[in-house]
Amino acid sequence: MSRSLYDELGVAKNASEEEITRAFRKLAKTCHPDLHPGDMKAEEKFKRISAAYEILSDKTKRARYDRGEIDEQGRERVFAQGGFHGSTGGGGTRFEFGGAGGINFEEILGDLFGGARRRAGRAGGPFGGGPFAGGFGAGGFGASFGGGVGEDVKVTAEVDFLTAAKGGTRRILLPDGSAVDVTVPAGSGDGTVLRLKGKGQPGPAGPGDALVEIKVAPHPVFRREGLDVLVDQPVPLVTAVKGGKVRVPTLDGEVALSVPPRTNSGKLLRLKGKGIKDPRSGRQGDLLVRVLIELPEERELLDLIERWAERRAAAG
Repeated sequence: MSRSLYDELGVAKNASEEEITRAFRKLAKTCHPDLHPGDMKAEEKFKRISAAYEILSDKTKRARYDRGEIDEQGRERVFAQGGFHGSTGGGGTRFEFGGAGGINFEEILGDLFGGARRRAGRAGGPFGGGPFAGGFGAGGFGASFGGGVGEDVKVTAEVDFLTAAKGGTRRILLPDGSAVDVTVPAGSGDGTVLRLKGKGQPGPAGPGDALVEIKVAPHPVFRREGLDVLVDQPVPLVTAVKGGKVRVPTLDGEVALSVPPRTNSGKLLRLKGKGIKDPRSGRQGDLLVRVLIELPEERELLDLIERWAERRAAAG
């Protein structure tokens, strides 16, 4: 014969709601899995007292249990369907009782084992105050069976333009003073966040992660606009007038760029596929070359340009 829910919590059948809550708090403190990582007996006991509290703390369910309409797992005694199910997923441990739709104990125990997940408006509930209001220790404990993981830490790392664009390795310092080499993916930009598993604060169930936010340092030649890279390129006046080739820098080194005849200053010339590659879609940006016409240094040509400019000004 299975133990009654009152036996599980160690209270009398006529116990008040306050006595039931107090008994559950006391037992949860001694067998919560965050306090006993890897202890299957403690985890099993915690499941049983949680199941008991889920029913006995609900007036309707408690009354039905006392009348024998539902059993210790919340199942209808007549139809015996549904049942007790437990699962531990990424969102915390979830128990389901019959067809009730389940109750997430991350919500119930949020105030009991950590402030980070504390739910607002539960001051009148079983964990709203009392000895567990501040959690345990400096940081409290997680509310789910998979909890107890240490806090994540955030780090900002300045990366040079070419490393961010083409990918590479950057050594950074973590808050604990240790150094780690981080692989910067090609195409990273300002605000890109890299997650380093297990490099955060320690915790009972393992360390948290380090979140590294990339800040791209300015480049003296290149500027980024989306996946495109912009560069200003001086072009001799003669080349701009008659056309020709100039050497321009790219992310992969210099290449020859054809300048069409009669190119005006400020015109953008495009080199397809010489920009930044999107690591997710694989789309490649372009290199946009803005032409900046250089005046000639020869005195004869400068005199000619000045006389032409004077005639244009005189003509209105």
